Amino acid sequence: MMRRRTWVVGIGCLFLLAWCCAAIPLLSDQSAAASDIVDEQGRVEAGQQSLESGSPTVAELPQAEPTSTQPATVPGLPPLVILGVGMGTVLVLIIGGKIHPFIALTVAAMLVSMMAAGWMGQGDWATSISRVAAAFGTSAGNIGIVIGMAAVIGKCMLDSGAADRIVRSFLRLFGEKRASMALMGSGFVLAVPVFFDTVFYLLVPLARSLYRRTQRNYLLYVLAIGGGGAITHTLVPPTPGPLVMATALGFDVGLMILVGGLVALPAAAAALVFAHFANRWMPVPMRSIGDQPEPEPLEDSQLPSLWLSLMPVVLPVLLISTNTIVETSVKTAIRHQLVAAGVERPRDDQLTQWMRSPEQIEDSRAQTLARLTRITNVVGNANFALLLSAAIAIATLVRQRKLSRTEMAKAIEVALMSGGVIILITSAGGAFGEMLKVAQVGDALQQAFTGIGGTGKFVLVLGFAVAAVLKVAQGSSTVAMITGSAMLAGIASPETLGFSPVYLATAIGGGSLVGSWMNDSGFWIFAKMSGLTEVEALKSWTIMLVVLATVSLLVTIVLSTVLPLV
Repeated sequence: MMRRRTWVVGIGCLFLLAWCCAAIPLLSDQSAAASDIVDEQGRVEAGQQSLESGSPTVAELPQAEPTSTQPATVPGLPPLVILGVGMGTVLVLIIGGKIHPFIALTVAAMLVSMMAAGWMGQGDWATSISRVAAAFGTSAGNIGIVIGMAAVIGKCMLDSGAADRIVRSFLRLFGEKRASMALMGSGFVLAVPVFFDTVFYLLVPLARSLYRRTQRNYLLYVLAIGGGGAITHTLVPPTPGPLVMATALGFDVGLMILVGGLVALPAAAAALVFAHFANRWMPVPMRSIGDQPEPEPLEDSQLPSLWLSLMPVVLPVLLISTNTIVETSVKTAIRHQLVAAGVERPRDDQLTQWMRSPEQIEDSRAQTLARLTRITNVVGNANFALLLSAAIAIATLVRQRKLSRTEMAKAIEVALMSGGVIILITSAGGAFGEMLKVAQVGDALQQAFTGIGGTGKFVLVLGFAVAAVLKVAQGSSTVAMITGSAMLAGIASPETLGFSPVYLATAIGGGSLVGSWMNDSGFWIFAKMSGLTEVEALKSWTIMLVVLATVSLLVTIVLSTVLPLV
């Protein structure tokens, strides 16, 4: 009881301290404004007395300088201090206070927003809370439908026996001893065209089904899926981060696919070795997600066919991949045309604008594909593709289990309830990251590295470090890759590096894996969908990503030496 009271008092003091830190500049601002009013009143009274005594008029009196209406800022308080307060709040509330992550992240976002308004003049104090809610809504809008549909797909695949059918097919093909390799290979391939969170949602039922069959190695299975998906998500186009890095650093996307794949393979192998070690070091049982019991395994004769079982996984991959391939092909042709016309580095919005006007494209094949994007952009949209897959998964569940409409609605409701919690957590994490941007944490990091140049291996290590710091600060690997490549594009070229800039891209991509913690949506997706506690996820998932990052950097350095590509 005494320990609990200590934590409550400590958390209360933390809130009070953070609120005071945010409120003091506001109170100082109000005091300064009140002082200005008193001075002005005194000046007016003095002027009236002068008029009565025949002294100089008010117009002849010295005029006060106009006061600034901008919020007062306190010099010397760097944004990194605000970052430390935000990160400390999250850690203390979640790990020490056992507060739900949604509440902890929301509190941290509000504190950071208030401190940014009070101490840095970033926005109005009165809107410091409402902009947190707006950022939360934006994050939910970006991931809400995909997570909700993927949760339905996962639940239906598990209940219908589709996940069991796929796992049993894997076991027949690879053998039970190599099941973790099969799961990592699946995540490795699927995360190339599909976002990591969607891949993990689709594949984690396979790990749960496999554990029910083998009654062991649950942590190994989920780490294998996560490791395979994470490494290609950050190194192999057409996922957004690697694609933008190829454009920013000025090399061909195909080269990024080739070199990114070469770097990702040994890194994935190292992650699998770590997963085996972690599974022995801290064996984690499969826990129930939500308050619904796990369904009993079905006989082989009761399972759906393999093609029908694979359809909810394969269909979105095919639709999204097709859209990505078509769009990438068109934009590549447009980029070559614009470069030939004298545009040195065409922006992505320029490429998209040209793609929407096919008649401007000279290449006839690209012109045809540009017209095709009007269809692929719809059916290949992740929200639409996941909706179709959810419909197939629901139909399979109803057919296999002979569910009534009421039972079907109940199954979907359970899935959406579990998905809803994850949407709340990830959206709160997104709001926290957005408030760190408002506090100019990214700009502070960029200024810290301004003017730092170098050649060769030093730039690789610098790119890795910059991406790692950005990832820890704001939680998104994609943002870390985009920002890191933009920061270093001006100090890196084949002439100064001594090798192709593609290796700088793989170094930045590896660095963006470091520091997956409470402000990373991938951390919460892994922890909550796997049924792990926050501490277990930090000991397994976070460390595994450091292994992935470190090995990818080492492989990058070796390849840049033996295969410079210049």
